[in-house]
Amino acid sequence: MIFQEIIEQVESLSIEEQDYLFELIRKRRIDSRRNEIAANAQAVFKAVEMGTAIKGDFEYLKRFIKS
Repeated sequence: MIFQEIIEQVESLSIEEQDYLFELIRKRRIDSRRNEIAANAQAVFKAVEMGTAIKGDFEYLKRFIKS
């Protein structure tokens, strides 16, 4: 299904169904982002535990990662 078809299908829903769908999508995106943050935190904890974490401010880390 292409994007335009999805939009047309959503537009064919009642206002209540559209509202429900938008709320459902919003909640799922929040959950997805929360899971992503948790995974990143676990990676940081593991790096600290293993002694491989890099210390520095944002600019230092940007330069470090690029090199």
